[in-house]
Amino acid sequence: MEKPRIKICGLTRPEDVQAAVDAGADAIGLVFYPPSPRYVALKTAAELARTVPPFVTIVGLFVNAAPEVVKETLAAVPIHMLQFHGDEDEVYCRQFARPYMKAARVKPRLDLVQYAVGFPSAQAILLDAFVEAYGGGGQVFDWTLIPPGLGKPIVLSGGLDAGNVGEAIVRVRPAAVDVSSGVEASKGIKDADKIRAFVTAVRAAGLMPTD
Repeated sequence: MEKPRIKICGLTRPEDVQAAVDAGADAIGLVFYPPSPRYVALKTAAELARTVPPFVTIVGLFVNAAPEVVKETLAAVPIHMLQFHGDEDEVYCRQFARPYMKAARVKPRLDLVQYAVGFPSAQAILLDAFVEAYGGGGQVFDWTLIPPGLGKPIVLSGGLDAGNVGEAIVRVRPAAVDVSSGVEASKGIKDADKIRAFVTAVRAAGLMPTD
């Protein structure tokens, strides 16, 4: 089985960025959605980005942001990849000349294959749990709703932690996994031990033989 990439999302403190990097995360996520408890202002985001070493991807998360807000953020923070969690369409997502992934809030009767077709320029489709507010709220969704042959790399999110990510990887075979609340001490505050345990569990699952 190919080793999945690991993204730690919703980082708000330099020590949490360092913990993610030290544990071996491939990417860190900064949230630019003001209602989120993990939101970071531009000045803070720029300071956090300066602590990220080469070859660790900085991902910026947005929800239905005005295009000028995204452009202002890109001018202030060295973001490598964009992540859109709202109702953005493909034309919106590709206007910023950055690689991006589009989140799908998974629920029964959502045609994920058709959803992915709608974003031909996306590097990946991120699958998260459907809740009324944006973001999965730390909830796991029914992985059997994921069809084979989605046509895009899958980034699996939604209620993952060190205890269930191994099973998730074996069942879904995602290209990457994305965790936020599952490695937190409290909302927006990460726990270094939980981050290490999560990364260890992902690495262990990635070493398992395929069927």
